[in-house]
Amino acid sequence: MGAATLNSMAPSLPFPFLSFPWLCTTQSCSAASIMAVLPLELPWLALNHAPSSPFSPLLSVSSFTQGIGSDLDVLVRRQTARMKGVGVGIKGTAVCHCPSVNLNSATNAASAEKTAFSTPDASEDPRQGLRVVIAGGGIGGLVLALALKRKGVDVNVLERDMTAIRGEGQYRGPIQIQSNALAALEAIDMDVADEVMANGCITGDRINGLVDGITGSWYVKFDTFTPAAESGLPVTRVISRMTLQEILARAVGSEVIENNSNVIDFQDDGSKVTIILEDGRKYEADLLVGADGIRSKVREKLFGLCEATYSNYTCYTGIADFIPPDIETVGYRVFLGHKQYFVSTDVGHGKMQWYAFNNEAAGGTDPPGGKKERLLKLFGCWCDGVVDLLLATPEERILRRDIYDKRPMFSWSKGRVTLLGDSAHAMQPNMGQGGCMAIEDAYQLGLELGKALEKNSNEGKLVDIPAALKSYERKRILRVGAIHGMARLAAIMATTYKPYLVVALGPLEFLTKLKIPHPGRVGGRFIMNIAMPVMLNWVLGGNSSNLEGRVPNCRLSDKASNGLKKWFTDDDALERMIDAEWYLYPSGMPLTETNMPPACPEVLHLNKKGQPTIIGSVACCEPDGVPVIITAAQVSKVHAKFVCKDGAFYLTDLENSSGTWVTDIKEKRHRLIPSLPVRIHPGNIIEFGPDKKAVFKVKLCKALPQEVSLQETQSYVEQL
Repeated sequence: MGAATLNSMAPSLPFPFLSFPWLCTTQSCSAASIMAVLPLELPWLALNHAPSSPFSPLLSVSSFTQGIGSDLDVLVRRQTARMKGVGVGIKGTAVCHCPSVNLNSATNAASAEKTAFSTPDASEDPRQGLRVVIAGGGIGGLVLALALKRKGVDVNVLERDMTAIRGEGQYRGPIQIQSNALAALEAIDMDVADEVMANGCITGDRINGLVDGITGSWYVKFDTFTPAAESGLPVTRVISRMTLQEILARAVGSEVIENNSNVIDFQDDGSKVTIILEDGRKYEADLLVGADGIRSKVREKLFGLCEATYSNYTCYTGIADFIPPDIETVGYRVFLGHKQYFVSTDVGHGKMQWYAFNNEAAGGTDPPGGKKERLLKLFGCWCDGVVDLLLATPEERILRRDIYDKRPMFSWSKGRVTLLGDSAHAMQPNMGQGGCMAIEDAYQLGLELGKALEKNSNEGKLVDIPAALKSYERKRILRVGAIHGMARLAAIMATTYKPYLVVALGPLEFLTKLKIPHPGRVGGRFIMNIAMPVMLNWVLGGNSSNLEGRVPNCRLSDKASNGLKKWFTDDDALERMIDAEWYLYPSGMPLTETNMPPACPEVLHLNKKGQPTIIGSVACCEPDGVPVIITAAQVSKVHAKFVCKDGAFYLTDLENSSGTWVTDIKEKRHRLIPSLPVRIHPGNIIEFGPDKKAVFKVKLCKALPQEVSLQETQSYVEQL
């Protein structure tokens, strides 16, 4: 109804909604139905269209009428929809227009009592709504349910077990929600997106990338902040899977989710889908969406059995109560080794999540209590960034699983059934995009169904579900396939990674000792430095143009450090920014909080502020120095000193007769020139004297690792 009609029918009334009976002339509704809804809705209308100036009430009546006309029309349709069980939103979010309603008819009373899975009567208008069943209450399934619910679609989620995160419990750990997925969540429901981001830990505002597993030196750094900021997207977060699932389930509503409902089969007769559960129950819907994971029963029924492909990697994962020394500057790292790699990421609240991948046959197991012991054998000689996390993780928090994916498909749908997330394109976790792709899928499928319903409403035709599903596939398959391939490529890169040239036998065997960088490593680094920014721009921002209705924006909370840009090119500046304490501890021993072996010297703390640290066998006489005593024959009375300047430490040999040696992270050993300061770095080995009896490793600590048993410590030393 237009504003002109409103004004002509009630020209003398200061508020046109007081003459509500005229609404029934165009909406075919009784006055009683309008009376039932208007007292609840009028406050919203008054606030939404109130005159902006108290000095012009008469002039604002016309504008008030024009603004309120369309919204009253929506409210009338919303009230009739309530009688029919169809969701209609305010301000044009209705998914279908409601037919004429007679509140006194028995048909309408029966309609109000129908369940979500009832089959519509043939006499009912087919435009009334769409019934969708989602098999699987994981991240993708819940996000799709949320998207459809916001569009007024009648949706239900059937989940086998909502109490488990795919059966692996709380220590499967947090999930990375990257910028592209967060933007899709914003487009679906801003309030839910806000809650997810408020509960997540931002990692995209720091340095992320690849490092060498043995030395800990940077190989390639990733800039995930700039692509997000330039595209107006939220910055990448990490959030607990359980927290994310709880947020989504609460937003979807308990009335939508049916637990203990395992979908094992379905029948599509062309007009409806009959869903069959494990316990024999049967439900009917207009559309079935399989979001039931890598071993999807819906996919198997739809396209036949397709075995998952083993990646040749088994994965150990755990959560450690540990804060790395560079937590302010580094979000996540991938430590590379030959046929091994290790991933660590900040998950907030003083915890770190890690994943250890090892190339081996599938189906392996560990003896009870043996996971941590095996990990220390596999990664015990790697850098502190790996070993510290393993030592800080209790055995009971470590899980093991083999990594699988499934080959991409070029069709996800048949008739009234389609797939979403891992059911359609299970991928390896190396890109951190598995859950993100499921969220993008959910947005796109919800969008296509919404468009189909809107077209149906406008043209008065049946909803063409197969056409909507084909459009959904067409807009998702290429992007998902490319990211699926990137995830596989990352595993291949780890399999072939070699830091140095190795010649096993022959006259050139001496080249191995020279630590010559492997040509593949050099070439790979060059290519990745060129290709990575382009790839990240596409992965993180490539879907933003498809998010209809979302205005590109950056959040005030998504702010990076002023030094971030410099850190990408300057490793020295990045190291100087580390806010941690520097220690010397006996080389070959893991640093623990209380269980240092009694025969070992104490951990030595280097003073960062003001006075230098003086190393000697007796207390020094220098008034401006902090003495550290090492009672060993090869250590002179005043042997060496450490000085901190601008966040870096320098070591000077004080012309003692025994000498001081430094071995860098590339295992190059040299004796210091007396009185000449030399820069030292984390991981360096320092020897006071020539007989290697007073040998210490330089280590940075924000918080010391958790206690380790003496037996575990001795086992670790034996491995070294």
